[in-house]
Amino acid sequence: MAAWRPIARLRQVHTRPWLRPRPAAWLAFTGGCLLLLVVLLLDEDGFIPVLDHANLAFHEAGHFFFRPFGRTLHVLGGSLGQLVFPLVVVVLFWSRRDPIGVATGWIWFSENLRYIATYMADARARMLPIPKGTHHDWTTLFTWWGVLEHDTAIAAVVHFVSWAGMITSCLWAAWRHIRSRRQAEANTP
Repeated sequence: MAAWRPIARLRQVHTRPWLRPRPAAWLAFTGGCLLLLVVLLLDEDGFIPVLDHANLAFHEAGHFFFRPFGRTLHVLGGSLGQLVFPLVVVVLFWSRRDPIGVATGWIWFSENLRYIATYMADARARMLPIPKGTHHDWTTLFTWWGVLEHDTAIAAVVHFVSWAGMITSCLWAAWRHIRSRRQAEANTP
């Protein structure tokens, strides 16, 4: 029996070698990683205007796209929307075997988790500015799930996972870069 086409395609992608980033792309990625980490560490609220405004747009789009799937997914859809778009980027660049693209997408995904963790931690306090006429997604969800009193503890775990994801992405990209350089040196006569 022939392999299912998507599975066969995944096997083909997996066996292709990773692209070797150009030095300028690697330098831009490294500088971007360092800048992001410094901004997130030094800025009290860690708000990055261009990135977080885009994330907010994906959040609102997520509510719209997940609305047909029921009340819970509609409310959760905002946070899911923030995560789906970066995951699409990761999959796209993975299929192209582009390590900088994969790492950048995963950093974006992880940065969104940090943003979501901040929203989760605000479930009881409700101090974040939320558009009038809307509800606080995580207050609603945590209340439905009976875990509202654990909002900050849950948020702390998500926040840790966010930082771990960003740091791991940077380290993975560095490892891919070093490995591709060693392979290129080994193949040079």
